[in-house]
Amino acid sequence: MTQTANVYARALYELCAESNCCDRVLEQLRALENVFAQNSDYVRLLSAPNLSKEERVNALDEVLRNRVDEYVLSTLKLLTEKGAAKEIASVCRDFRTLYNEDHGILPVTALTAVALSDAQKQKLQEKLCRITGKQVELENKVEKDLLGGVKLRYDGTQVDDTVRRHLDAVRTMLQNTML
Repeated sequence: MTQTANVYARALYELCAESNCCDRVLEQLRALENVFAQNSDYVRLLSAPNLSKEERVNALDEVLRNRVDEYVLSTLKLLTEKGAAKEIASVCRDFRTLYNEDHGILPVTALTAVALSDAQKQKLQEKLCRITGKQVELENKVEKDLLGGVKLRYDGTQVDDTVRRHLDAVRTMLQNTML
C-alpha cells in the first residue's frame, strides 16, 4: 500500500460512501484492476513522458467515458495527470480494503493440494464466519507443493494446518525426545 494510492483510494471511497455507490464502484474497480493487469502496455502509455498530460488523460477518457462511474474516471484522470498511473492497481486494492473493513468482510485465501469442492468451501467459509464474526470471502488456490491439509491466509495472519507442518512437528518432537 503506497501513500499515494491510499490517499486516492480513501478520497474515492469517502465520495462513494456519501453518494451510496460503493458497491457499483467496487465492481468497476475489480474489473479495471483485471483489465490493467492484463494490459500493462496501456498503463505504461498513461505514464509515457513523451505524451502530454492532456493526451494521456484523453486516452483514458476515450476508453472509459460512459463505461465507469464519474468518480472512478475522475480519480483515474487525476492519477494520470499527476504521473501516478502506475498506482491505479494499488488504488483499486486499497478501495477494496476500505470497503471490506466498512462492511465486515474478511477475504481469506485457502491454499490446498487439490481444489476444494463447493461443499468443502461452504463448510470452511461457515466455520470461518463463526470464528471471526465476519462475512468471509473465500478464495481457494491450489498449491501443488502441499501434501495435504489447508493453509489459510487472511488479515496478515497465516494458519498452517498442513500435513507438512504436522510431520515437521512430529520430527521436532522425536529429535527432542531423550531415549
